[in-house]
Amino acid sequence: MRLLVTNDDGINSLFLHELVFALKAAGHELYVVAPVNEQSWTGASKTRGRPVKSAAVDRGFGCPTWIVDGTPSDCVNIAIAHLLPTKVEGVVSGINVGFNCTLGFIIASGTVAGAWEGALHGLPAMAVSQDVSEEVYHHLKEHGSQPDGELLTTLKISAARAAQLAGEILPATPIRSFTVHNFNFPYPCRSDTAVQRTVPAHFFVPGLFTAADDQGRHQLIWTEGEDVSPPEPLTDLKCIESGCISHSILDYRKLGHG
Repeated sequence: MRLLVTNDDGINSLFLHELVFALKAAGHELYVVAPVNEQSWTGASKTRGRPVKSAAVDRGFGCPTWIVDGTPSDCVNIAIAHLLPTKVEGVVSGINVGFNCTLGFIIASGTVAGAWEGALHGLPAMAVSQDVSEEVYHHLKEHGSQPDGELLTTLKISAARAAQLAGEILPATPIRSFTVHNFNFPYPCRSDTAVQRTVPAHFFVPGLFTAADDQGRHQLIWTEGEDVSPPEPLTDLKCIESGCISHSILDYRKLGHG
């Protein structure tokens, strides 16, 4: 397929790089348009208060690549309207550092939003995220380090599985269907790890900011949250906790239907 690839961790994320290489190895024709800097937790926001700059770059992907100093939604919108030399057949967003499971995180996710922007353009779309431990997550984020060892092995396997799934799932997804396929890969992930259909877990995430310091500033922090999901059907969170790949189909046409 001819695909647009984006993410929310930024152009320098090795998780994006591994996805690009895997998609190319699977035979897909790619265009990459990613944020200059990390845009995690920006949701589907678009930059309104200032002009957004784009520029062509070479990151060694072997395909046309641009950076955008905005959100994942900005990237996809600007790419389709102004950057791509031809029409694409789908959008793939990721691989995100950390999972994008549960209602509490899917709605806030820049990774899911990049895929959703594709769906808003009538394109089949998928978001891809890699679960990691809280310790590894903070280490990667705070120190800018690259994954190695078992995590790098898992990342390469997850990227290859994602590329395979893109070739299977996106062509089977009707255009203009407002649908995002949200995939979350467990850690570790193997070549034979099962894929299971899931629904987003019902997860409350209160208290995401610290109390104000002496200058009135609140800092975003991690919170454990509360899973209040019924036992059935299988949720994305329980799925990756069990060591399987979670596949939630987010059909936004169903919002408001009881």
